[in-house]
Amino acid sequence: MAPILKLDRLCKNFAGLAALKDVSFEIEPGGITGLIGPNGAGKTTLLSVVAGSIPASSGAILFQGRDITHLRAHGAVHAGIARTHQVPKPFRTLSVLENVEVGLRFGSRQRARNEETESLKILEWVGIAHLYLMRASALSAGDLKRLELARVLAARPSLLLCDEVCSGLTEFETSAILHLLADIRRAGTTILYVEHNLRAIMAVCDRVIVMNYGQKLTEGTPEAVQNDPAVIEAYIGKPSVA
Repeated sequence: MAPILKLDRLCKNFAGLAALKDVSFEIEPGGITGLIGPNGAGKTTLLSVVAGSIPASSGAILFQGRDITHLRAHGAVHAGIARTHQVPKPFRTLSVLENVEVGLRFGSRQRARNEETESLKILEWVGIAHLYLMRASALSAGDLKRLELARVLAARPSLLLCDEVCSGLTEFETSAILHLLADIRRAGTTILYVEHNLRAIMAVCDRVIVMNYGQKLTEGTPEAVQNDPAVIEAYIGKPSVA
């Protein structure tokens, strides 16, 4: 099966600082791939480059066999890639419903016949249809995360780049979001999931890619990665010698 996403020696430099260094990996369609690593490992930068928010310095990004390395964000969305952010970025003065309608109108490759009806279906899916008239600025942290997912789902992505969607949530809220991600995957969307909560990664991911200092450290099944000495060292450091 051909990969839905392939990165080939992807690099990103900021004023001489290498945030990504020769990162290469492939993602198979139809699964949830975790992307983990310590703070500063380059995870969010990688999502931003793939999503077209910031340009790559070198290397290549292939999506469904097409070179999208130089696509900007709107081009990536129309190609079938959408992302969430660590901190939700809704249109705060618009209603919950209007936020999703914006995603349908400008993010999707296909226009909905009835934007309000379609938006309500998406809000029902993520569990906040009862809040459709509320301003986004009035939502709780958990509901903002759900709205963030609703807005990107409105673009009907083939690949969802999900950046710490469970951060700051309670254990109950986290469990509900993980069930939602599994449901999104079952509906046919491939997910690349950045997360610090390793229990969440182990719960939903088929494979895990580990980054450290802007480079890919290793990849494998959640179980193999969790027990890899190099991964353990990256997270907790080398044991001190007495």
